[in-house]
Amino acid sequence: MTRVRDLSEEQILERIVPLLPKGSATLLGPGDDAAVLAAPDGRFVVSTDVLVEDRHFRARWSTGYDVGRRAAAQNLADIAAMGARPTALVTSLVVPGDTELDWVTGLARGLADGCAPVGAGAVGGDLSGGPCLVVSITVHGDLEGRAPVLRSGARPGDVVAHAGVRGWSAAGLALLEAGLVRAPLSSAPLEVSDGVLLEDAWERLVAAYLRPDPPLAAGIAASEAGATSMLDVSDGLLRDAGRVAVASGVRIDLDPGAFAADREALRSAARAVAAATGLGDPGWGPGNADIDGLTGAWIWAGGEDHGLLATFPAGTVLPAGWTAVGQVQELPGAGPDAGPGAGRGEQEPPVTIGGKTPDTASGWDHFHP
Repeated sequence: MTRVRDLSEEQILERIVPLLPKGSATLLGPGDDAAVLAAPDGRFVVSTDVLVEDRHFRARWSTGYDVGRRAAAQNLADIAAMGARPTALVTSLVVPGDTELDWVTGLARGLADGCAPVGAGAVGGDLSGGPCLVVSITVHGDLEGRAPVLRSGARPGDVVAHAGVRGWSAAGLALLEAGLVRAPLSSAPLEVSDGVLLEDAWERLVAAYLRPDPPLAAGIAASEAGATSMLDVSDGLLRDAGRVAVASGVRIDLDPGAFAADREALRSAARAVAAATGLGDPGWGPGNADIDGLTGAWIWAGGEDHGLLATFPAGTVLPAGWTAVGQVQELPGAGPDAGPGAGRGEQEPPVTIGGKTPDTASGWDHFHP
């Protein structure tokens, strides 16, 4: 088995670069000191994200392909959340010398498959040795003449809507942490730890954690439909909805009956995790074995599904893929010109569920996992 330390940097790059997608906006790709991209709009959208081994992924669960798909997904979703079309990724990769070369080429294939739905290119980056696996990506996007959709535009009376799945990634992680699923994923049927074939529903949940599939096209559709605010839901619905509420100077009230289809998809996993752990607590949830409480924790606080949350003016016909999940409300004492945060006292929650303060943890924190 060839390992990274057996090859020079140039030899490794010779294996990686042919696997990367060019992208429709790429004028000059890898090979020079920098890439050249077309920017017809005259503006470009840029974001960056990092994945660190044992913080954002675990090599015993995740193949290089999985990490490539995840890295592409979380970066492309940030661009989609601005109402832009992703155009290009630049990747910095740190790998220990004993890393198998197949892991690195798998990463390139995962990036390519993650970029394929939007035609984005992987146009260069940097490669270095180091003590652990680190993948850092900077992503660019094109607004194509549209105004960017910000977090700060939500207004009282707006409809809150969501695109994508909720709680699936958190459930997949809980299944892995509880030892109920053997990973990495492969083309062979997955098995639970006692040798019984894994339920199809569990496989989808684990895949949602290892290889998120964000609704990238929904971002542009929301922008064109007049979305007043939008963001990528990466750290949990309550935490990220709170970011919109604080930025916009409003309160967001979520419908407690929302996400019924997601709840149903999660129930089997919740029963299994509750039985395996005794408490049904995957480490960050409500700490009880109640199945509805566990699925609720995954729905409201689970991170890394990379769905999109947006607000639309009342009466807007929501684009395909978007579902109404709540309403934007005015804060007491916050008038239309009061500005973000006005009227929000110490006891004023930025997000409520059915008019009540949530009793679920607010979401994921990458410094306190």
